[in-house]
Amino acid sequence: MSGNINVRDKVREHLLEQMQEGNLEAGQSISLAALARKLKVSVTPVREALTQLQQSQIVQAIPNCGFSIAKVNPEEAKNLYELVAHLELLALEESTFDVAAIERLKNQRDVVAKAEDSLERVNAYMEFHRLLTENYSNSVVQQILTDLKTRVFFYERAFMANDSFHYNSNAQHDAIISAIEEDNIPSASLFLKMNWMLIQSYIEKQLVVL
Repeated sequence: MSGNINVRDKVREHLLEQMQEGNLEAGQSISLAALARKLKVSVTPVREALTQLQQSQIVQAIPNCGFSIAKVNPEEAKNLYELVAHLELLALEESTFDVAAIERLKNQRDVVAKAEDSLERVNAYMEFHRLLTENYSNSVVQQILTDLKTRVFFYERAFMANDSFHYNSNAQHDAIISAIEEDNIPSASLFLKMNWMLIQSYIEKQLVVL
């Protein structure tokens, strides 16, 4: 049993990496047989991995057709961004930051600012937010955030390529870090909330015109 679970987890990790690298698009179908051949595993752990991702609403089952990456939609976007923002605020408010943690945030802020394309920018932005909450010790919340942010990735990637909008959150990132340096977590939380609201508002407007 443990062997099957280990293979399933490796398949799941492979799929998540493919999403992060931009090789899987929202709405794209996934062939169980083709994926099993590519990874040189049986179809069973592939189906188990996809079922796990379905439970996280990252993929969806299509009757008689297998699985596909879930398409983006306005209602999900609203619920998704509100939930991620709420959980990140909870994690931030229960975290402590030493000098090394603050330095990592500063370095990642610079990576976001210097990103040269939309995929690089999205991944850099997601890593900045991961660093903001990495010190929160609740492993259950951390796993939920990881799954939710995998789904958020598809919204970010779908719309942040639009040259008419850039994150414009460098100032908010600076404000978050400055508040953390001053040990003013309530202010850091406020800036973090504003950061998520900025992105959510833009995403929802783009979805309306689809």
